[in-house]
Amino acid sequence: MSYTGPDFDPPPERRSRRGPLTVALAALVCGGLLGWGVYAATGGTDDKGAQAGGSPSAAPRTPSATSSPTAGGSSPSAEGEESPASRTPSASAPAAAGPLKGKVVVIDPGHNPTNVKHTAEINRQVDVGTHRKECDTTGTSTNDGYAEAEFTLDVAHRMRALLERQGATVKLTQDRDRPYGPCVDERARIGNAAKADAVVSIHADGSGAGNRGFHVILPGSVNEGEADTRAIVAPSRALGERVAGSFVRVTGTAPSNYTGGGTGLVTRKDLGGLNLSTVPKVFIECGNMRDSKDAALLTSGAWRQKAAQGISEGIVSFLRG
Repeated sequence: MSYTGPDFDPPPERRSRRGPLTVALAALVCGGLLGWGVYAATGGTDDKGAQAGGSPSAAPRTPSATSSPTAGGSSPSAEGEESPASRTPSASAPAAAGPLKGKVVVIDPGHNPTNVKHTAEINRQVDVGTHRKECDTTGTSTNDGYAEAEFTLDVAHRMRALLERQGATVKLTQDRDRPYGPCVDERARIGNAAKADAVVSIHADGSGAGNRGFHVILPGSVNEGEADTRAIVAPSRALGERVAGSFVRVTGTAPSNYTGGGTGLVTRKDLGGLNLSTVPKVFIECGNMRDSKDAALLTSGAWRQKAAQGISEGIVSFLRG
């Protein structure tokens, strides 16, 4: 997710922190990101702009995938061979028996692969509570043309399969089943209408080369216009901390070295997808597509499976308390 564009003005801080992974992990633990420990004990990131000076390819490259074990011992399908749960646009398969039976999870794959063909529509202004901004953007891409929108949808499919095995009812805000969007305000309302117990918006950043790592974006306290996040700030932080902790543990990826002060957590008040949410919601920037080392991870099917598992285990930990 680029920091330039409709729903991502530059955050106030961009400090470079390139310490070893062990230091970053210690910072996470000190910051209270103990969700993965809770998960083990109990059994068990709409709003962004395209990279400045460039835009994703209209026909993005699809990298080859490598299968890796999923939680529970199953193996995911190779890329291009989606699981049955991935074939029905936006809808969840009947919930299986499991610890998340009765829980509703909404996964928000950032952008839409076909946004690039509907620039006029996605450029129209919508009300996000505190101000107006563009409906959506095309998202960013790697330097080799792998689009963020393809990345987010792939991770969302993998997450859906994992969470449904835990018994959750899962809904996607889009599954390449509409011409463009949904707009950032509608993305929030989809989670609200579903009465979701947790919503996670999936993204990848478009920052400068050398900027690496993931970060989870939390809603700040906003009460203006249609936006009132006061009731979801605390539970969203709890969700974000667990997602961040699990993401580190499963992927081995360090927190961002350019925002969040090494904690992997950033609070924002300018994102429509968070401002208009009435249910616990966070964004996750899984890495920086414009950095060659992060791009090598983001284009790996095996790593995307780990990302999906890390995010999903964070959600499970949050929902099981």
